[in-house]
Amino acid sequence: MKRSITILLSLAALVTLAGALGAAPKEQVKLTVYNKNFALVKDTRLLDSPLEAGLNVVRFRDVASTIDATSVYFRSLTDPAGTTVVEQNYEFDLVNANKLLHKYIDKQISILTKDGELYEGTLLSFDGRQIVLGDEKQKLSLIERGENIKKISFSALPEGLLTRPTLVWELQAEEPGKHLVQVSYIARKMNWSADYNLVINAEETAIDLSGWVTINNRTGTGYKQAMVKLLAGDTGRQNLRRRELGFGPDYYKTLSELAPTAKLGPDPSRAFAEYRMYKLPEATTVNNNQVKQIELITAANVPVKKIYVYDGAKIRWNWYGRYWDRGFGREENKKVNVLLEFENRAEGNLGLALPKGKCRVYKRDEDKSLEFIGEDLIDHTSRDEKVTLYIGDAFDIVGERKQTDFRKISDRICEEDFEIKIRNHKDQAVTVEVLEKLYRWSEWTMLSASHEYKKINSRTIIFPVQVPKDGEVVITYSVRYKW
Repeated sequence: MKRSITILLSLAALVTLAGALGAAPKEQVKLTVYNKNFALVKDTRLLDSPLEAGLNVVRFRDVASTIDATSVYFRSLTDPAGTTVVEQNYEFDLVNANKLLHKYIDKQISILTKDGELYEGTLLSFDGRQIVLGDEKQKLSLIERGENIKKISFSALPEGLLTRPTLVWELQAEEPGKHLVQVSYIARKMNWSADYNLVINAEETAIDLSGWVTINNRTGTGYKQAMVKLLAGDTGRQNLRRRELGFGPDYYKTLSELAPTAKLGPDPSRAFAEYRMYKLPEATTVNNNQVKQIELITAANVPVKKIYVYDGAKIRWNWYGRYWDRGFGREENKKVNVLLEFENRAEGNLGLALPKGKCRVYKRDEDKSLEFIGEDLIDHTSRDEKVTLYIGDAFDIVGERKQTDFRKISDRICEEDFEIKIRNHKDQAVTVEVLEKLYRWSEWTMLSASHEYKKINSRTIIFPVQVPKDGEVVITYSVRYKW
């Protein structure tokens, strides 16, 4: 039985969509790919057969098997006002071996086995293991399936079975002849992402960056010489103040900010609504089941800074929490994180919209070969924002953090003391950003501190300490919370 989805397109919907898409002078395919695993396909082509004046049945093949049939829009560019859609069907009952066999029950077929034996007769039944044929003398033949069968011959493709997904329209046409039509629809399972390769110099002070677009097509069809646009952006927003906050690199990344400037870099994108639109400069063929990569962004000698961060309190918390349990925050993290940070500014040879994606970092060894040293994901990043990459943990730098005292002064006041040690086993001095989250409550007073610290926000301080080679630094502080 033919399966179909029927849609009656209203005149209002046709007018709205037609105005949005505009006219197209020749046969062409345009793709707008979203990083939400779908694409808008705009296919302009001549129909295979001329239309007659009056009612016509038209088959439009080579559409995506992942098509959203409710999104299909049809327009004749040859006769926009006089050619209208009466009915639309999306037919996807594609041919396969079992469907062919089912259509040929009680009909003649022939089967050639791998041993060269030929069976001819009426197909009576079949399953996954065998086929049953009968002949005029009521003789039954049971033929094993699988590798035993070399060839099955049918007389023709039965009606209702298709080799490709097909849109079928009933069109009412006033102007007969060949029509150039414009068809658009949304197809699932096409996605794009950005991948960045960063090569850091020997001094670890600058990087060369190349950004590649990766398009993954799993729609079930290919698109030849398509003009491709890529839309970058997120449709939802998160409230950072109410979500659970982590520790280490995830938390440190939320602390970075830059002031905007008026300077622009060589940005290949443009603003589109609240998103960024990238357009590939030339037409490209996007085949089905293909991962295609195209270089989109290049930048050389971008200043970069290596940062060592130690966040010893391995906790998750939120801004509105009040944590009075003396044991909260005792779980210790010993790892010192290694981060690379650079500014997305025009002065630093960037200053452009960076779509979200994976950043892989490489460095040249003594033999000049590139070696992989870490990777991280970045979110959509506007110009004049910092990019912070967590590439791994330091092998030769170790941290320790412990609570040395906790005093409950009253029901609304408590005091807490900590000792933090940073040991450096490298052959040169390093600066470590010791990150302390004042997670118990937002109203706090530092009673004493062995080192100077920077107040980042109402709940965060950083002790920037220099640790000599083969040396150790011990930080102590005492804080009072009140509510």
